[in-house]
Amino acid sequence: MSEGSVLIVGVGGQGVLLASDLLATVCLDAGLDVKKSEVHGMAQRGGVVISHVRFGAWVHSPLVEEGQADALVALEWAEALRWSAFLRPGGALIVDPVQIVPPAACADRRTWTSRYPPMDPPSTGGRGPQLCLIPAQALAKAAGVARAANVVLLGALSTRLDFPPAAWEEAIRRLVPAAVVEANLRAFAAGRDADPLPLPPPGPRVAPGGERRFAVAVVSAWCKGCDICVRICPQDCLRLDSLGLVRVTAPERCTGCRLCELLCPDFAITVGEEGGAVVV
Repeated sequence: MSEGSVLIVGVGGQGVLLASDLLATVCLDAGLDVKKSEVHGMAQRGGVVISHVRFGAWVHSPLVEEGQADALVALEWAEALRWSAFLRPGGALIVDPVQIVPPAACADRRTWTSRYPPMDPPSTGGRGPQLCLIPAQALAKAAGVARAANVVLLGALSTRLDFPPAAWEEAIRRLVPAAVVEANLRAFAAGRDADPLPLPPPGPRVAPGGERRFAVAVVSAWCKGCDICVRICPQDCLRLDSLGLVRVTAPERCTGCRLCELLCPDFAITVGEEGGAVVV
């Protein structure tokens, strides 16, 4: 492929930007024009990271339009679904089936109800994507560097592009920290040799046995009354009192989602299992 458009997606910390840098370097070394663009605003908080890479004899725009990507490389299942509309009909969807469930998607730990999407293959119309499930995290760990799942997926991608393996290996030697170069080279080779996994059969999520209750503890001395927890609580368990401090007014409604705990900027809230409200 002397020209193409590749979308690389994942969440913060998975190495999306390094993967796109490696791909862009391989293309530049091949004498091609390359344009790259990325979005990583909330990456440090586990937010979405997406990188567009376009290459060819002459590239006018760095952005891949919807329905135009030749390949979508996804380091996480939900992100694969989120961006699958960008694939062209018949494009390659190379994805690690690892699931990173955001707190808001698991809002009720009493019933273990989750809004995380099931592992159903995305459809792009008449010609669906060429789905290629690669256990990238497991292969990276076996190669000696657990965080090289991005390089494993690049190995799988490389089998669909015209660039020789030596070009990818040279890019890895130049861009990856020296201490983990050899492990990343093994990860890349593992991705090239990997056999795609079949989609697992759908199955219901099993809730933990017994009735579960959760306790919300608020350290009043640390609370500055910012109101974030009150507004984010999906069960309306919290209120500000007359002093502007958070109080747990409906502890029986708490489902243990922990959104209040995770988003409190003052670490004033903790959520634990069993018991009623605890206010310190």
